Amino acid sequence: MHTPSQHKKRAAVIGSGFGGLAAAIRLQAAGFDTTLYEARELPGGRAYRYEIDGYKFDAGPTVVTVPETLEELFTLAGRKLRDYVELLPVDPFYRLYWENGLQFDYCRDPDQLLKNIEAVEPSDVKGYHRFSQYAEEVYKQGYEELCHVPFLRFWDMIKISPQLLKLSAYRSVYSSVSKYIKNEYLRQAFSFNSLLIGGNPFQASSIYTLIHPLEKKFGVWFPRGGTFALVQGLVKLFEDIGGHIRLATPVDEIVTKRGRVVGLKAKGELRHFDAVVSNADVTATYNKLLKKEWRAKPTAFKLRNMRHSMSLFVIYFGTKKQYPNLVHHNILFANRYKGLLDDIFHNGLLADDFSIYLHAPSKSDSSLAPKGCESFYALAPVPNLDKLPVDWAKVGPAYAQRILNYLEKHYLPDLSQNITVQKIFTPQDFADQLDAYQGAAFSLEPTLTQSAWFRVHNRDDWIKGLYFVGAGTHPGAGIPGVVGSAKATASVLLSDYGLSPHAGGQTHLTESDLANAASQTTL
Repeated sequence: MHTPSQHKKRAAVIGSGFGGLAAAIRLQAAGFDTTLYEARELPGGRAYRYEIDGYKFDAGPTVVTVPETLEELFTLAGRKLRDYVELLPVDPFYRLYWENGLQFDYCRDPDQLLKNIEAVEPSDVKGYHRFSQYAEEVYKQGYEELCHVPFLRFWDMIKISPQLLKLSAYRSVYSSVSKYIKNEYLRQAFSFNSLLIGGNPFQASSIYTLIHPLEKKFGVWFPRGGTFALVQGLVKLFEDIGGHIRLATPVDEIVTKRGRVVGLKAKGELRHFDAVVSNADVTATYNKLLKKEWRAKPTAFKLRNMRHSMSLFVIYFGTKKQYPNLVHHNILFANRYKGLLDDIFHNGLLADDFSIYLHAPSKSDSSLAPKGCESFYALAPVPNLDKLPVDWAKVGPAYAQRILNYLEKHYLPDLSQNITVQKIFTPQDFADQLDAYQGAAFSLEPTLTQSAWFRVHNRDDWIKGLYFVGAGTHPGAGIPGVVGSAKATASVLLSDYGLSPHAGGQTHLTESDLANAASQTTL
């Protein structure tokens, strides 16, 4: 453990995604003098904002669940979330579409959900009840007990192995759903969620079935003003409690001395810090920011050879008419499910068909588009740059047109006559603008052997003062995941420096308190 000295400890956080913002708020509230570095000119990381001719587009995550994890950040700082941002309920959570005309509303009301299941396959109602009971048990074990616990030692993994075996964590999400539900459309409806955190439903551990009860318990929400309004609220909170944010300031190097972090170098300036938390891509952190530190080389090599998630191809577009047949979150399935996922995750093929998440935020907040208009983004999972090393500057525009033609044919009639603005974001943009290794949109793929202790640890094993938050560390991607990673990481960091997780950081902890801080499990 570090011995606290008389001067106020200084911490730097690299990257202002949700994980970085949550970590920075926790450290500042606990008494660290915290500086947040962001390479881009706006905060948010993947949760960036584009504004084009009156249309506002959230670049990244748009599904907000477990608002209690966000509320806790404000409570730590003696504030209220509602004073900074308004969260709007979204229901149905998602509307699922298939090309044969079948629609399924994945909604919060349990009675209505059962009616929707019965309308597709009456015999699967009992199976859904059994699946729901199983997923609830996974939620209790996997989220309530393990999500916020840092896995720093292999023994931590061994201790939970009996729980993982009991929950059949070795099975895939799709396999676990199929054990209870027989209709193929419903199997897709209750297994696609793992794609939202970068996981292939046919490979992601069944632990990720916890997403279903998590959404049922806490709902799906959307910030008024878009996800970026939530980013702005968190930034304001951080600054209100004394934190400093440096935008358009990419970090060049994490500076170490004799195996300990001593500071950061950015824009040629070296600044001293007692601790550094990286919310940057974990592989990029080890490959680039720690390239002068020999202790980082084994981890860098290991990360380069781990399985990284698929990438995404995104089209942001605005229309001069509205489409009342859609809801806020729309999932458009191709005729193929496993075959398409095999092409994306294994074969490295840009298939002729595609499944699409169509985001229509102006359904919840009309201010995100000009009057009488709508803003959208269409997101298609595609292979990462390692699996498919194509020139996206050439391939991208044609691929975008194929997707828009498909949307016009099946879901958005006369789209070509009504589209007014358009922008694309490709796997190469993930690599170039977000420094995502292989253009992977969700960092390491969430398989069982790349989860918990097997992911990048919340605290580096060999370099003192170096910590991680975000999609590449435990527990993984998604807003609840990365905000949870900040809680796990902050608990370790604060116990290392003998500080309380509570506001002000004035109270030093007893040994018993430190043990509790390192194993927080409640929201």
